[in-house]
Amino acid sequence: MRPISTSNAPAAIGPYSQAVDSGAGLVFLSGQLPIDPATGAFPEGGIQAQTRQSLRNVQAILAAAGLSLAHVVKTTVFLSDMADFAAMNEVYATFFAEPFPARSAVAVKALPKGALVEIECIAAK
Repeated sequence: MRPISTSNAPAAIGPYSQAVDSGAGLVFLSGQLPIDPATGAFPEGGIQAQTRQSLRNVQAILAAAGLSLAHVVKTTVFLSDMADFAAMNEVYATFFAEPFPARSAVAVKALPKGALVEIECIAAK
């Protein structure tokens, strides 16, 4: 197991790695909040801006692992409000191409730092 990290995505805010290479052909990314690593803040613009930033953070971590969004086989999207699903989905669709990764999307009571969205994924090497 090898940790993966990059300064192009927010640093872990707890005892976890940004991602871990399993050594068995899979890379597991921790949930990415919509924190802009340059400012340490959420972008303005609601769920769409936050979804875009979370996915940019995913891209940066994948790049540090030598991968891209094309390697993603599964995502999990956590929303603080399921009413944001359609708006999140519009942005999400601009980041992925067919064949799309498998995905789960769930509403949760709250996300760290009051985020509207958090996205985690699994990528295959």
